[in-house]
Amino acid sequence: MWRNERTLYRRKCDGTGKEIISVYSADKPFPVYENEYWYSDKWDALDHGRDFDFSRPFFEQFSELMNVVPQLARSAVQNLNCDFTNQVGWCKNCYLIFEADFNENCYYSNNIYESRFTMDSLMVVNCELCHECVDCYDCYNLKFSQNCKNCSDSWFLKSCIGCHNCYGCINLRNKEYYFLNEKYSKDEYEKKIAALNLSTTEQLEKARLNFLEYCKKFPHKYMEGNQNEDCTGNYMSNNQRCYDCFDINNCQDCRYIFNSRYMKDCCDVTVFGSREGAELCYEVHETGAATRNIIGSDQIWSDCYDIFYSKLCLFNSHHLFGCAGLKKQSYCIFNKKYSPEKYEELKNKIVDHMKKTGEWGEFFPATICPYGYNETVANDWFPLTKKEAKDKGYKWKDADPREYKPQTYKIPVKIEEVSDAIVDEILACGECGKNYKVIMEELKLYRRHKLPIPQKCPDCRHKTRFNLRNKRNLCQRNCRKCNAEIITTFTPDRQEPVYCEKCYLQTVN
Repeated sequence: MWRNERTLYRRKCDGTGKEIISVYSADKPFPVYENEYWYSDKWDALDHGRDFDFSRPFFEQFSELMNVVPQLARSAVQNLNCDFTNQVGWCKNCYLIFEADFNENCYYSNNIYESRFTMDSLMVVNCELCHECVDCYDCYNLKFSQNCKNCSDSWFLKSCIGCHNCYGCINLRNKEYYFLNEKYSKDEYEKKIAALNLSTTEQLEKARLNFLEYCKKFPHKYMEGNQNEDCTGNYMSNNQRCYDCFDINNCQDCRYIFNSRYMKDCCDVTVFGSREGAELCYEVHETGAATRNIIGSDQIWSDCYDIFYSKLCLFNSHHLFGCAGLKKQSYCIFNKKYSPEKYEELKNKIVDHMKKTGEWGEFFPATICPYGYNETVANDWFPLTKKEAKDKGYKWKDADPREYKPQTYKIPVKIEEVSDAIVDEILACGECGKNYKVIMEELKLYRRHKLPIPQKCPDCRHKTRFNLRNKRNLCQRNCRKCNAEIITTFTPDRQEPVYCEKCYLQTVN
């Protein structure tokens, strides 16, 4: 709930007055600074320092501090022409990509890394000219595929490695000119592809749905991952003794870790680690790049240690308690500087106070979260209606009616009939009604791939991709083939045969 990746707003920077793109809407109670100004020395978060009041709960007081300390507009590092992005670093000419590093000319994607000219994808690494791919690595010109590695010039693949010029295949290894898992000559294969007529929205959606049903007949490995030792979860690689973890690699002795790497002795941490890693962290969102002993905090990174219940404290900061927006600081409580001795004395008193109020050991409550529930990634994993969210005490961000105008352009059936004028038109999502647009770079890729203009907005397209991945719920089952016990994200009501790793590897072709 404390992570907004994809919801962006136009607003003014409260430091410079410039119009900026931010994850915080203009109605938030706290000031928001554009990145360059926030990182500058033109302001000092210590100016907001205050005493701790032992007659009041900790979280109540911390909320008041958060509401006066300027927040960072969005997370972006060393990008070029990537204004409409978030959680992005070292990217060039990208639009609406999120949680992404080292990309060029990529659009409408999440968790995309080291890729080029790739669009509408999720969890892809080192891919080029790929479209609608999920969990794909080192692929070229691959479309509508999932869990593939080293594949190229193919459509609708799942769990394939080293395949080229294939269509509608699953569990294949190093094959070429396969159509629905059957071998054809080059000429036969090309005739079958041409007969599909995948250049129209109707035919493309029909092919997509048919492939999803087709895959249900084939064995699925109980988890996605490799080289794990004594681990449970999904999408894991090179980990040891990690339990109930998802989308992690190179971690040791962890539990309940998500979207992270190089973590050690951590529990209840979401994002990110990085190669420098994080160690001894508990109940933290977004920490890494050499952090240690971080407890109950949000956005702590870059050589920080011994930080408790703080937000957005960076760059070799240490010995902080209940602080916000500090850079290169130490021995502070509620943004007020103390001697090391006084800091330790006061910190221990506050910990005792929090134990009495029941706050110690808990993450920040939803009541002080800066986002509406529907602005966050929590709504991807656990979708709620406005009423359901409100009943649970969560905030909600109402839709802006200005984003739901009538469509001004009738999209032709075929991409060849679409003119450049579409980039100046308003489109309305066929699923949720929200407005969206087509940018020129995107249009060029549709023409290159001979793909139709999508009839859904980027958010609804992301939701469709997101739902291709299993939920992060583990259950105990038995391998369909050998009856060995497995812990998997495939629930018992699923149609797919689920195999243990040994049986699965014996089956793939």
